[in-house]
Amino acid sequence: MLTEEIRQKIAQEIAGCEHPREKAVDVMYVLQRHYGYMTDEAVHEAAQLLGMTPLELDELATFYDFIYRQPVGNYVIHVCDGAACWMHHERAVFDYLCRKLGVEIGETTLDGLFTVLPTACIGNCHLAPAMLINGKCYGLLTPEKIDDILEQLVCEACQPVLTK
Repeated sequence: MLTEEIRQKIAQEIAGCEHPREKAVDVMYVLQRHYGYMTDEAVHEAAQLLGMTPLELDELATFYDFIYRQPVGNYVIHVCDGAACWMHHERAVFDYLCRKLGVEIGETTLDGLFTVLPTACIGNCHLAPAMLINGKCYGLLTPEKIDDILEQLVCEACQPVLTK
């Protein structure tokens, strides 16, 4: 269920444009941040707010790589499978990540930390092979570099909050 604050924020966004549909992806991102992924409930809420049908929103959501219609981990790893990354053996990145994390492409680790997904070109061909983790780009990937990145993320996830 949406909070009144989120509902008002979305209503203000929509009111600022001529055609509410223009804000469909933005609204889905807001709801996804709230729910953790674009739940069926979120699709219906967004459709109601935008004056669209749930089917129209579902079609749009399934088109975009960064709108998740299923639960995902705390860290979503999007491995680029564009042409430059393919030429730089992006498949080896997938194989290594999946083996290391114990998942297949599209799955989430049992601890809920990582989800591995393919994505179209991320526009960082000079860093091939590359991946995004929660929107941050990592490139020139090697198994050692992937290990360092994952170790850093796991350490951040387990860091206790320090208080004075």
